[in-house]
Parts: sequence; structure tokens; C-alpha cells
Amino acid sequence: MATNKGFEKFMKPEFKGAKKKEAIRQEKRKIKAEARAAGDEARRKKWEKQRGITSQDSNFQTPDSRFKKTDARFGNRDNDAKSERKNSFSSNRNNSNPRFKNQQQHSPDNRKQQENKQPTNYKIVTGAQAEGELMPLNKFVAYCGICGRREAAELIKLGFVTVNGDIIYEPGFKVRGNEDVKVKSKKIFLQRNLVYILLNKPKDYITTAKDPEGRKTVLDLVKQATKERVYPVGRLDRNTTGVLLLTNDGELAQRLTHPSFQIKKIYEVKLDKPLTKKDFDSLINGVTLEDGFIKVDAVAFADPKDKSLIGVEIHSGRNRIVRRIFEHLGYDVKNLDRVMFANLTKKNVDRGTWRFLNEREVRLLKFMNQSFSKKHKYEAGNTLGD
Repeated sequence: MATNKGFEKFMKPEFKGAKKKEAIRQEKRKIKAEARAAGDEARRKKWEKQRGITSQDSNFQTPDSRFKKTDARFGNRDNDAKSERKNSFSSNRNNSNPRFKNQQQHSPDNRKQQENKQPTNYKIVTGAQAEGELMPLNKFVAYCGICGRREAAELIKLGFVTVNGDIIYEPGFKVRGNEDVKVKSKKIFLQRNLVYILLNKPKDYITTAKDPEGRKTVLDLVKQATKERVYPVGRLDRNTTGVLLLTNDGELAQRLTHPSFQIKKIYEVKLDKPLTKKDFDSLINGVTLEDGFIKVDAVAFADPKDKSLIGVEIHSGRNRIVRRIFEHLGYDVKNLDRVMFANLTKKNVDRGTWRFLNEREVRLLKFMNQSFSKKHKYEAGNTLGD
């Protein structure tokens, strides 16, 4: 029977081909979105029940809002994103335009900020300062020293993070820091007032926290830097100079000193006589010491005109390893200076002085040094250096 064309607009059309497939996909997405919203709503109610929050006291929306966008726990993501893009555009425009840049530099407010600017002292602002304040879950995981924020977001999306026993898939999920947060079933905690100091160690200082003989220690050089109890990462001999890191971050110190992470160190070695071609090749091919075989990663003449000044790259952490290698070859090390440790250098740091690491340097140490690590578990080994 023929259909009256006047009623066709009220009838549900039958899709075919690509339109039919797209309709099926849209229906599946709708079902998944409803299931996800139901899960979010259940977690919200459980969170409210645990804290004794009623629907009248909370800022949460009704169940019909599907726990999206304006939820106090997740924040207004759409508006935040728009605001962030707007601020980013304004910042880029001002930075790229010399006229705006000059106005910013010479404005009274900016001069006042520069005058009151604190020295570079990188501390993770967590612990007592961060606990109790709402923050995104991926930010909390990063503050616990597990990984960076982007990596934390990926862990959360993969379902490796739980909050009070519930698996959370949303990186923007708000926490206060007093919840039971676990990453891969391991509970994590906020790190408090972490300090990182780079010292250009001079001679005649012992790399230890306290010396029973009353000799000068490296802590004497940084005692005015912080009230926190810091300690040196690895060791340098009394007569060895150069880059030394001091911190109260135990997890980072373990990574930087354990042999399995193979942290790169570069030394400038001054010998009592020129290095021969034969011994140069021996350094590359390796030598056998009393505690086993060892070879350097790279070696070169620091000064083409002075064959007694050598640059050596090595990752081994054995005790006095650089001095012992050259002593084995028949040389006396007159001066030994560590010019690089885990990509940290003594640039702009005079002998006997120190500076705080900046945020970028700390981030690289904590997260990028994973490229030096091996896949296997920790192995026992000596963590002392030259």
C-alpha cells in the first residue's frame, strides 16, 4: 500500500550501507557513555557516603547531569580548556611582540615581582602544603614521585590507579591527598619538602655526613642552604673535585647510585706523564682489576697538545675506579675532577660553591633517567664512586 508522503517526515527512516554502519556506531557510543556515567555516579555517591556529605551540602549536580562538566570533583573541563587556550594565546602574543615584551619588563608590577623573586630553590610543593587541597589525580601521582603528569595520566586511563579501592579512569578526578591511592596495587604517599643541591666540591673535603676524625665534610659547605637534612649521592674521594649532588630524596639517590641504572659520569684526569697509544687502547678494550674486568665507555685527550690530560666517560660506581684503572696501567693521578654526573655539570658554579637544581633538572633526573635502567631487578653492588 502506498504511503502518504505527508507522513514520511514522522516515520523513522531506514538507513542502508555506510549510514547504517554509522548509526550502529553511534548507538554503541551512546551505550558506553551511559555505562560510564552510571559508574561515575555510583563512585560519587560512595565518596559522599564515606565523607558524610549530603546532596544539599555538596556542589555536585543531580544524577541527570551524568557527572559531567560541572561536577565539583572533575571541574568544568570545557571551560577550563577554553580558558587555558585563551591564556596561552595571550601569553604567546605578548612574548612574540617586542612592544608587549618591553611593556611587561618595565611595568611597575613586573619590576616589583623581579625584586621580590626568590632564589632558585626547587622543592616539590606537596606534603603539608598540598594535602587537603583538591588536585587532579594525575598531579597527585606525579607529586608522589612515581612519574610525570603525562605518564600518570596514561596509568590512570589504563586502570592502574585506584582511589579508596575504586579504579579511576579519569586523570582529572579530584583528590585531597588523604585518600588511599594505589598505583599497581602499591600505596603511594606525598613527598615532603624535597631539596636538590649541586655542589662543586673542592679538595680536602670528605664526602660524608659526619667524620669521626673531625675533618671538613661537604655538608659544611651547604649547611646554610636548607634546614632539611640532606646527604651526598655517591662519594668523591677527599682529593677528587667536581660535581656532587646532595638531596633528601632517598628514592632518587638510590636510582642514581645503584649499578643497575648505569648513570653516566665524566672525569677530567691529569696524569703524571703522557698517556701512550697502547694504554689508550687498553682503556677502550678494558683491563682486569682485583675486583674484576672493567672498561671505560669513552676516552679522549682533553687537550691535543697535552697527552697527560685525559677525558674519561664511565658508568661504573666501583670504589675509586678511575684512579685504580690508571694505577693499574702504571700512572699516577695528579688531579681528578668530575665534570658531569647524570647530565649535571658544574657550569657557572665556582669551586666550593653550590646552587639549587631547577625544576627542569629535577624532572629530568627523576623521570628521564629511566632510560639508563635495565629491565631486570636490582642486583647487589658497590655504589661508591671516585
